[in-house]
Amino acid sequence: MPTYARRRTARTAATAAATAALLLTGLTGCTHGSSPSPAGAAAPAVSDAPSASASASGTGSAPASAPATASTSPSAPASPSDPPAVAASASVAPSPPRATTAPPPAQTRLTAAAGTPGGRLSLVRGGAAQEFTVTLRNGNSAAYGHLLVVFQMEALPGAPGDLPGLGPGFRLERFDRASGTWHPATLRIAGDEKPASLYAGGAPLARDAVRVERYRLRATVGGPTGSSPLMVSFIDTDADRQVATRILLPHNTR
Repeated sequence: MPTYARRRTARTAATAAATAALLLTGLTGCTHGSSPSPAGAAAPAVSDAPSASASASGTGSAPASAPATASTSPSAPASPSDPPAVAASASVAPSPPRATTAPPPAQTRLTAAAGTPGGRLSLVRGGAAQEFTVTLRNGNSAAYGHLLVVFQMEALPGAPGDLPGLGPGFRLERFDRASGTWHPATLRIAGDEKPASLYAGGAPLARDAVRVERYRLRATVGGPTGSSPLMVSFIDTDADRQVATRILLPHNTR
């Protein structure tokens, strides 16, 4: 063998021995947990990339489901034009309370009263007159165009030994507020009742109106003595009927 051939063979053998030594050293480091060489670290990184892409392609349903969820999530918020549920319930106006109709007032009718100090008329022939009042309280059921107050008294029997009286024996007067003076009023002395249709006149009285009239009665000289109530009646001369309960005012003359 020539000399240059032996040198090439020796050089090749040395290179192969050095390469084998390097490989043996790398294997020994991996076995004992030493840090891999840069070349060894690069190899796993290259080998992991295909497996990651393969996993992504193999399990394609998982990535596909994520975008689907992301695409439906924006539809969860309500449209700006749609009012919130709370606002919708709050905007509903409450129904107004049901109107209650008050019952009509009960009908009331005309009432009357007569009174005097002491509760009775106590007169003396030729003496002073005694005043009394008549109060009319109308109800809400009717108004009167002509309401007349009527007075009547039966003839006095007289006491034993009295001389018969001359004339009616009494004088009735009514006070006129407009003039402030007293005017004669009618007093009927009789034992029967005069029909309502034979009366005329009277003053108006509106619904719920109240009117107070003043009267006075005097026993004249030479008149009869005794006791008999003064009857007060109330006649609607437009309807020819009595419209309130008759009042009996106690009376005696001596």
